[in-house]
Amino acid sequence: MNRKWNDNVGQDHVFHRNFNQSYPHIAKGEGIYLYDTQGKRYLDGSSGAVAVNIGHGVKEVVEAMTEQASQIAYIHTLRFETKVQQELASLIASLAPKELDTVYFTSGGAEANESALKLSRQYHLGNDHQGKFKVISHSISYHGNTMRTLSIGGDQKRKKLYDKELHGGVIQIDPPYDKRNDFQGLHEDEYVSCCLDQIEKQIIKEDPETISCFFIEPIVGSQIAAFVMPDGYLEGIRKLCDRYDMLLIADEVMTGFGRTGKVFAVNHWDITPDIITFAKGVSSAYAPLGGMIVKNHIIQTLKGSWDGKFAHGYTFSGHPVALAAGKANIDYLLDNDLINHVQEKGRYLYSKLTELIGNFSCVGSLRGEGLLLGFELYKDKQSLEPFKPSQQVAETLNQICIENGVLFYPGQGSIDQHPFDHMLVAPPFVITEDEIDLMIDLLEKSLRTFRNHFC
Repeated sequence: MNRKWNDNVGQDHVFHRNFNQSYPHIAKGEGIYLYDTQGKRYLDGSSGAVAVNIGHGVKEVVEAMTEQASQIAYIHTLRFETKVQQELASLIASLAPKELDTVYFTSGGAEANESALKLSRQYHLGNDHQGKFKVISHSISYHGNTMRTLSIGGDQKRKKLYDKELHGGVIQIDPPYDKRNDFQGLHEDEYVSCCLDQIEKQIIKEDPETISCFFIEPIVGSQIAAFVMPDGYLEGIRKLCDRYDMLLIADEVMTGFGRTGKVFAVNHWDITPDIITFAKGVSSAYAPLGGMIVKNHIIQTLKGSWDGKFAHGYTFSGHPVALAAGKANIDYLLDNDLINHVQEKGRYLYSKLTELIGNFSCVGSLRGEGLLLGFELYKDKQSLEPFKPSQQVAETLNQICIENGVLFYPGQGSIDQHPFDHMLVAPPFVITEDEIDLMIDLLEKSLRTFRNHFC
């Protein structure tokens, strides 16, 4: 068959994320920077989709992938396993909270969360709890873009397109976000107690014998930029899960492997979920990789009630080249002490952002941990008057930033019918103080242009 490649030169056959937008072509990545084919440099202030934790162009990861591909690039894990699969699983288990010591691999975060939902159901069936199928999740959250994970998430813009196809059996509760109407006048410990009381009442109303798991982001990523669960909240959820025989599943797709200054975000509260899901930072996006870390009592149920079999699987589960990327990535993370670097540079970045937003009446609510920080945009931060959602001001600000050579992660949310726009600031772990200063200068320049048009 003769190729007709030359006949197609100049034609565009790409299914773009947005057909009405023009995208720069990136030719190279190095450290915290991207370079397009025209030679323009962009400071990657969002680590891609908060994924390229160790930065771009790390040769140790590339070399590990090349070496693995030269040996064996693919096996079917229903029939075979590889040495790198054993090595990476052991490495991840050694970093996980106690009792979480078995690792299942997928190709990304949505697959990881889908796997956790199925495993939770199979676990309860194996313990003869036939009625447990419902999932509790936050009304402002994101757990993936498959139909099931979209169902349990709170990204309303994406969900409304598929409202007729989305799965039932989801109990959504509002997160302990301090701008809720019912929190006005309450101290943090008071509204945490209020939240937990409301959740328990909802559990009882729904019937605990119908609820399989509680799915939660310990620190919310794209839907409430870098919103940290208040102290006492996750501890209270853990107690409720124990009381009513529900699995606690921590979605650490964005936060895992050092992003918040701890290996996992749950380490900030010293709680142990039943399942942790991960992706993004496990391979720093050098290859598609995700998975879940599972507590031993769930594995024992599979062994005892299901002849050891998990009724689930993917063609690319345990892909050797992706696993090699993951192992080399974590080795690099540990060998270079990058998690302590995240803590140090996160404090510096927070102080610089605090100073910056003090100069703008349209920017406030700075929050986060480590190098996962976020802020909100308002017409006026004193009154918290929001912009209209149709203005898409976070996306507009990010486009201004890109023109100025820096990019972040914009988003929109809503609580109690009050919309808000927000921005994640999440650079690669290898960023230096001088590079943080440059990033802040570029953000300030962009905010001045934004203010002239919107504030």
